[in-house]
Amino acid sequence: MHELKLFAGLSNPRLAKEVCDYLKVEQGDALVTTFSDGESRVQINENVRGKDVFLFQSSCNPVNKHLMELLLMIDALKRSSAYRITAVIPYYGYGRQDRKDQPRVPISAKLVADLITTAGADRVLTMDLHAGQIQGFFNIPVDHLYAAPVLLDYVGRRGGQDLVVVSPDAGGVERARAFAKRLQANLAIIDGVHASCSLRSCVGSAERLAFGRGCGDEYDSVERQGRNLPETQNAFRSPVAGRSDQTDSRRRIRQFFVCLILHVKRGLRCSLIWM
Repeated sequence: MHELKLFAGLSNPRLAKEVCDYLKVEQGDALVTTFSDGESRVQINENVRGKDVFLFQSSCNPVNKHLMELLLMIDALKRSSAYRITAVIPYYGYGRQDRKDQPRVPISAKLVADLITTAGADRVLTMDLHAGQIQGFFNIPVDHLYAAPVLLDYVGRRGGQDLVVVSPDAGGVERARAFAKRLQANLAIIDGVHASCSLRSCVGSAERLAFGRGCGDEYDSVERQGRNLPETQNAFRSPVAGRSDQTDSRRRIRQFFVCLILHVKRGLRCSLIWM
C-alpha cells in the first residue's frame, strides 16, 4: 500500500485544505510562485518517491496560468519518482472547445488532454465536463464525476414547491430537463444570441426559478464569460418571477456557489454516484 500525499496549486487552496483536514493527512509541501519575468515556478519540497500523489488544480481563471502550474507540478512530481500521479481538476478549462465548430480552429480540449498526459499524469479526476466525449481525448483513465446528485439534494431541500429550472441556452436544455424531471419542476428556456449577448425571450413557466428564494436567481454552469448570468437574471426580473434587490440576488448566488463547493467536497469523499 503506497502512502497517500496531497498537493495543490494556487487555484483551489481552500478546497485542498478541507479535503486534507477531512482525510487527516498533511498537505504536501510545494513552492508555487512566479519569477520576476512572469514565468511560473514550481518546486516540491519533500520526498515523494513511491508515493500515491493526488494533485488539486483547476484550470480556472486565469486559465493559462493555472494550467501551466498544473503541468509543471505534474512534471516535477514525475521527476521526483512518485508512484502514481492523479490530477484532480474540478474545472476542466478549454473544455468548451471540444470540436471544430468553424473552419481553421483548434480542438483545444484535446490539446489540453495531450499536455496533461505528456506531462506525466497517470489518472484524471474531474467533474461535469462540457461534453462526455472529452474523456476519449485522454489516453489515461478518467474519473468523470457529476454534481447533479449534490445539486438535486440541495435544491430539493431549499427550493420549495413552485420550482422552475432554467436553461440559459438551447445547449443546456437536456441537462435542465433532467433536473426538472427529478425535481418534478417546471422548465424554462432562455432564447438568446450569445454573439451579441442579448436575450430575446424566455420560453416556459417562470413563476419561480430554481436556486432562488422567491426571486429571480439562476445558475449558469459556465456563465458565458460572466456575461450571460446577469442578463439571464434581468430577463426574469418581472412580476411573474418576483422582484428583489440586485445586490441581494448576487449575494444569494455567491452563497449558492460556496455551498456547492462544500457539498462537492463532501461528495468526493462519499461513494461515487454515476449518472
